[in-house]
Amino acid sequence: MPSIFVIVLSILLAVGVYSLLKKLRSRGSSLPLPPGPRPWPVVGNLPHLGPVPHHAIAALAHKYGPLMYLRLGFVDVVVAASASVAAQFLKVHDANFSSRPPNSGAKHIAYNYQDLVFRPYGPRWRMLRKISSVHLFSGKALDDYRYVRQEEVAMLVRALVKSRSSEVNLGQLLNLCTVNALGRVMLGYRVFGDGSGESDARADEFKSMVVELMALAGVFNIGEFVPALEWLDLQGVAAKMKKLHKRFDNFLGVIIEEHKTKMAQNQQHTHDLLSTLISLNENGTDESEKLTDIEIKALLLNMFTAGTDTSASTVEWAIAELIRHPNIMAQVQEELDSVVGRDRLVGDVELAQLTYLQAVVKETFRLHPSTPLSLPRMASEDCEINGYHIPKGSTLLVNVWAIARDPEQWTDPLEFRPERFLAGGEKAHVDIRGNDFEVIPFGAGRRICAGMSLGLRMVQLLTASLVHAFNWKLPNGLDPMKLNMDEAYGLTLQRASPLMVEPRPRLAQHVYGA
Repeated sequence: MPSIFVIVLSILLAVGVYSLLKKLRSRGSSLPLPPGPRPWPVVGNLPHLGPVPHHAIAALAHKYGPLMYLRLGFVDVVVAASASVAAQFLKVHDANFSSRPPNSGAKHIAYNYQDLVFRPYGPRWRMLRKISSVHLFSGKALDDYRYVRQEEVAMLVRALVKSRSSEVNLGQLLNLCTVNALGRVMLGYRVFGDGSGESDARADEFKSMVVELMALAGVFNIGEFVPALEWLDLQGVAAKMKKLHKRFDNFLGVIIEEHKTKMAQNQQHTHDLLSTLISLNENGTDESEKLTDIEIKALLLNMFTAGTDTSASTVEWAIAELIRHPNIMAQVQEELDSVVGRDRLVGDVELAQLTYLQAVVKETFRLHPSTPLSLPRMASEDCEINGYHIPKGSTLLVNVWAIARDPEQWTDPLEFRPERFLAGGEKAHVDIRGNDFEVIPFGAGRRICAGMSLGLRMVQLLTASLVHAFNWKLPNGLDPMKLNMDEAYGLTLQRASPLMVEPRPRLAQHVYGA
């Protein structure tokens, strides 16, 4: 453990560096920095963020405006809290904000920025993005893997039927479904096991690693904001991340080697993303487009950590809102019964015909975006936004949650009202794919979520299937209007308390199988 003397010396050094940088910044431009609360010494505005940062930042924006400057430790941070300001950053100045700031998780877990999510913008990032877009998220890939999504959702429905009148933790089952669906596409098997001992052991190991990753990623690591203290690792976060990285690396390494062995033996294992990545690596003609094993591992890690919990939590919020609004639930069920009937489960191909269901999903993304504060971006050069100086190296945070609740953009912004997205509604023209900045749950610009199309389809299919197949009751006769809708801040916008529900089948009995 470092001595008290060393810690005090490091803090004093940090204060000195902070003062010097402050003077240098003030001389760098004739334009002022955006307004914001006065920072504390060394820690800056970190005390202003509180336990739920997107709420606190939204409150600060009401006082200081939709373009705001914060100082987190030694890091310059600019916040966009309105649609027009977000468009300035993510559309007009998108090229300048195409890279990510330093991040301890990306450094210690995600193979030192070799992944897609945190890799600096450039040729290798574009190559990884292209591979993901073509082989996993393209329209053809989504159609090819449609049967996987439908089979996993059907298994979820059957699991819920078995519970009958007993209450279930819906979020847990949704997470299992999304992970297994993605696992079958990426690896060729269900991550959470098929009942065999070896498969279940591997599933348990992977699940424990993902849980630990999410916990570590949600910890405030003071070393990220006060570089002079980074080497001390006062909270032990870096050490834990390094240990977790070794576990992930070993786990993914075994999977890759098993795939290579099966492919060499001409075994049938070619209908998953990993087999495609290995083939691109071994058979590619252009060296600049070949993936390394590290890049393959980092890409797999990204997909599992970013593509599962986000969809599951969004569907959990959607069902909670529909339980609280039985009239809306009834309209969705009426539409589903009209389009699909009541003698089979809804399929992926019917989603485009479910106009009201799509509006419900949009409204859920608006009120409960899976990532309330966008993943941070970084300014590559100085720039000017709305008459203010944005220093080079500044971190950009877009308060997606606040923008979608802006009373200047939305009538009754706190109400769950899907009709606003229907023909004749106030926001009928607004999409959620990054072109209309009033609601951007997947982000926008070059760094928009690569898995947006898959995530949107999975959320729509899960929501439609659960509403179509079941009526939903709250345990112990709880009044739906008293359902706890508080948020718990984390990597994804989780519910403060899990949604415990009782599913009641409403379709023909043969639909649910044995």
